[in-house]
Amino acid sequence: MPSVTLPAPAGYRLLMAESSEDLSRLCAETLASAIDLALAQRDRAQIALAGGETPRPAYRRLGQEHLPWNRVDVLLGDERWVSDTDPSSNARMVRETLMADGPGSAACFHPVPTDQPSPVEGASAYAELLEQLCPGNPPQFDLILLGLGDDGHTASLFPGTAAPAVADRWTTIGEGKGLPRVTLTAPVLSAARQVVFLVSGAGKRTALARLLDPAESTERTPARLVRPHSDVLILVDPEAGADLRS
Repeated sequence: MPSVTLPAPAGYRLLMAESSEDLSRLCAETLASAIDLALAQRDRAQIALAGGETPRPAYRRLGQEHLPWNRVDVLLGDERWVSDTDPSSNARMVRETLMADGPGSAACFHPVPTDQPSPVEGASAYAELLEQLCPGNPPQFDLILLGLGDDGHTASLFPGTAAPAVADRWTTIGEGKGLPRVTLTAPVLSAARQVVFLVSGAGKRTALARLLDPAESTERTPARLVRPHSDVLILVDPEAGADLRS
């Protein structure tokens, strides 16, 4: 069964993969195409990647793509305030996948500086880095890949916390699952030329339905704060998208 394009509300495009493996392929191809397009138009490309377990296989595939990686700046949408050797570090995950071997190892990776004295100082240093690397006000990425939490969060913009409402800075401190996190803010996420959500698993069905619901509040589902000028592309596997076929 080929990948299926599903109807979606204005502002969203939905593509359902035929399997988890197909989802990782679609994601890797989408990222590679965005990088190709950006480099055809500009000297360098800037992308921000999601953490967690879902994108791991996609990043491994992407790292095997023969792209001019030395012209690609890779950043993170958010990061837990842990050492970059910690098993829960998103930076560690990117190094173990995208940059483990093959062409992707030549990418220019700019992790969140969790070696700063505090999360506030780390967030400030990361915001300065964004301004150096990404042109625009807010800084503009060519592509941002995001996940979707079962509670409706994305990056580290968790419902019931202050981070989703921050609009006067490029980074802020998110609080989720007992750890402080440095996260891009909604204005930066919305400034990207392309935004892609990667959604996998039956546990995400409710959150996905809320993301697509025009009446849903951004307070309960902060992922709805991400509103770029172009349509948001949502890549889903059959489990996450099961309720969308009817």
